[in-house]
Amino acid sequence: MDRPQLAVIVLAAGLGTRMKSDLPKVMHPLAGRPMIQHLMATIGGLSPDRVVVVVGPGMDDVAAAAAPAETVVQADRLGTGHAVAQARHLLADFTGDVLVVFGDTPLITAETLERMLAERRGPKNPAVVVLGFKPADPAHYGRLVVGAEGLKAIVEWKDASPDQRAIPLCNSGVMAVDGKRLWPLVGRLANDNAKGEYYLTDLVALARGDGANCSFVLGEAEELLGVNSRVELAAAETIVQRRLRLSAMENGATLIDPETVWFAWDTRLGRDVVVWPHVVFGPGVVVGDRVAVKGFCHFESCRIADGVEIGPYARLRPGAEIGENAHIGNFVEVKKSVVEKGAKVNHLTYVGDARIGAGANIGAGTITCNYDGFSKSLTDIGAGAFIGSNTSLVAPVKIGDGAIIGAGSVITKDVSPGALAVERANQMELPGWAERFRASKRKG
Repeated sequence: MDRPQLAVIVLAAGLGTRMKSDLPKVMHPLAGRPMIQHLMATIGGLSPDRVVVVVGPGMDDVAAAAAPAETVVQADRLGTGHAVAQARHLLADFTGDVLVVFGDTPLITAETLERMLAERRGPKNPAVVVLGFKPADPAHYGRLVVGAEGLKAIVEWKDASPDQRAIPLCNSGVMAVDGKRLWPLVGRLANDNAKGEYYLTDLVALARGDGANCSFVLGEAEELLGVNSRVELAAAETIVQRRLRLSAMENGATLIDPETVWFAWDTRLGRDVVVWPHVVFGPGVVVGDRVAVKGFCHFESCRIADGVEIGPYARLRPGAEIGENAHIGNFVEVKKSVVEKGAKVNHLTYVGDARIGAGANIGAGTITCNYDGFSKSLTDIGAGAFIGSNTSLVAPVKIGDGAIIGAGSVITKDVSPGALAVERANQMELPGWAERFRASKRKG
């Protein structure tokens, strides 16, 4: 049997005035990517045939973030029913199931949406399936009015009677609708209500009036959190981080103090990774197996191979690639550089735009001087080289395999393999000078 067709309409035209931001609310990030992209990824897991995103005027960044989905513009914000109607010209001939979801509800799961579709395609053949939930504080949510025959109506808070406001079952706004019946129902929506808007929720009463069944599926309040303020954004971030930490531990990583570890949406940890407290993984981080990450490290857009020991207080910036069994120690910063297998950069070092060969040792206080105020240049350190403490390597410069650089040197020229390079003033000693100096001060 052919799979039923599915279209998804994403409502993302809201201004988010409570965010007090120049950024559309659905573009605010959770775990390092915009809310709208979290939702689009979830939708993608359903393999829909069509996806239409409804945006507001001037929301080109939202359209770009939702690509390759089609977008339509809701020029006048006249309610959820009016927003859905903007997609009509794209889906006028669509006869499959239509999901309506919200861009500011990014935590909804594919499993919940699949349960809604299963109900829609079930033996009762409901025209509309609504996702309901029971929040701890029902507040001003619309209420689901349910009878023996199923879902009877959705009543918005401003239009509800005291008895209806006492109903604990609330409306999330998410719907699954029979595509053959959607547009005739939407075309009959009216705005004779307290807000003067076209409510999508009125589809239920209209469908029931036509003699069609309507039903609901119960969802978890946590995944239906709508993000309309910075406070709600923080609450959503907390939920996302909890999910990511749980996934990391279930897949073989140890988090010593999970609540202090922050992940990006795409962080990948290998097996038997141990992460100490207060570590931040920015977007684009891949960690191999058996890696030890000590406390207070910060990573973004980097790759860490198997067996690496890193930290505490290490920072890996974009483009850092750390090879197998390498050591990156405390107060080390690596940017756009390759640290090859077994190399050691153990403390107080900046490595930028460089290659550090296999087995090389970089002494404390070493700096690759990679920027001359106009351009970045490469420092190339060969395998097995030893760089003494407090060395400055002025790029472009190449240190040959096995070479040794004396501590405190400023190296501006290439060093041959196996050579010793020392660049510092000759040491001078004046016997008895210190005592004479002190005596002169005492007399004064």
